[in-house]
Amino acid sequence: LTSCGVYQRGEENEGVFGFLLDDINQEIRRAARLTCFGCKKKGACIGCNVRSCRKVVHFPCGRKQKFITQFTEMFPSYCQDHSPTQTLCVDSDFSLPQSCSICLDSIDPVLSYSVLKCPSCHASWFHRDCVQRQAHSAGLFFFRCTLCNNKENFQKEMLRMGVYIPERDASWELEPNAYSELLEVYNRCDSAICLCNNGRTHSVKKGWFEVIRCCLCGSRGTHRKCSSLKLDTSDWACTDCINATDGKASLVASPQGSHKRSLLSKRHLSPMPSPLDYKRPCTRVRSETPEKLLQSLLPHCYVASTQVEVHGDQALLAGLDLVRRANFNPMHSLSVRFKDEQHTTITSTLCDGDTAKTYFLKLLMQQIQNSVVFEGPSGSKNLALDSQALREDLYFDIGSLLALCLVYGGPPIGFFSHALYQCLFNYPANCPLTINHMTPETHFTREVHRIAAAESLDEVKEVMKGSWEYLELAGCNRPVTSLEERDALVEDLVSFTMITRMQLPLQR
Repeated sequence: LTSCGVYQRGEENEGVFGFLLDDINQEIRRAARLTCFGCKKKGACIGCNVRSCRKVVHFPCGRKQKFITQFTEMFPSYCQDHSPTQTLCVDSDFSLPQSCSICLDSIDPVLSYSVLKCPSCHASWFHRDCVQRQAHSAGLFFFRCTLCNNKENFQKEMLRMGVYIPERDASWELEPNAYSELLEVYNRCDSAICLCNNGRTHSVKKGWFEVIRCCLCGSRGTHRKCSSLKLDTSDWACTDCINATDGKASLVASPQGSHKRSLLSKRHLSPMPSPLDYKRPCTRVRSETPEKLLQSLLPHCYVASTQVEVHGDQALLAGLDLVRRANFNPMHSLSVRFKDEQHTTITSTLCDGDTAKTYFLKLLMQQIQNSVVFEGPSGSKNLALDSQALREDLYFDIGSLLALCLVYGGPPIGFFSHALYQCLFNYPANCPLTINHMTPETHFTREVHRIAAAESLDEVKEVMKGSWEYLELAGCNRPVTSLEERDALVEDLVSFTMITRMQLPLQR
């Protein structure tokens, strides 16, 4: 295609795509007499398209010598001295970019063979290798500027500057079953505490434990029982959609009034992008011992009482409602009253104040352990990363409830794993976490175990190749040249999974 002395003189079905065999052999004989400008060996068949220039190269040598080949029309090539160039069009208020618009790595905004720019917006700058990889991936139908989305002028300019654009569909369109997940229906209960004994993914066709999906987005679900919905409820909206519509999602059916739309409803609806701006500040840490700190909070000296109503066995729902009250004061004594599903007071041993409070705190501790903010086997829980819990500051509320259980004489917090305790309190001090501290049977744990179990460098590289997305996310996608470096990589991945990505949940 790029040779200077051979042309398509035949039809498409003749020779090699129209290049006749006699013409190809004649070009081979012609090139055998020409010396490559790059490697100084015979066989060069690509010459500069400027007639006065005598530089000829092999195709690979031309790439090294910064030859530009235009993959269109007659496929002309140009040496570095005669290659096409781009001009810099800069307005008075225009600021040059400092990164490549594709790989986002730093870039020196000086036009050259290896640095190109978009001819339309003048704001997108690229490494040549990056824009070539994008062209290979996107193909002729999807290749365009990543910033201004211009296609026609961008493709014409990239072809002029020697970027090859294959005439095919995008690579992601050619992947078999690439969109098969679109045929899957979301089927999981996302309520803070799931009451179904068969797990969050269990769903029956009709009944209390049928998973109904958000009628607005379809990407969240709940059992009717877990969200205190009526048995015939079919229209339900998740907290994200309620907040996005400023609480006016008309299809929401809530038996407890508009002020209790959801277990995780925001305290303050706000157009601000980050609800964390409105989170309650943490109390200043005092220098007393833990014993003195708890004793100072003991409620028995205070006359004022805080009333808590628990509907059925939904202790976590009642606890969250308690700590989210604007007038909540942990110095007050606690009064608990249980009600059944008909909202009538339960007449049983739970009517006794101390018995009701003890049972409430025990039930609350159990439901906290099984909430979405924790993961892992029973009695050895790590924090789980949940985006909705972060947006609603559920980690702060759960921490408040755990402190409440301690202050009011509830059961001890006995379900933290050693890793979670160490992450929260650095005890034992400065002791690194190991792969055995990670939560079993999670995606990240399996990936780290695969890397740690590799017995040879080739096996390590093969496993890392299959886990490149996780390594990129952790900032650990680096070459490994020994098993010692493999061990350091595993240690970094454990630290990222258990500490780095969990910073905000741990702080809250």
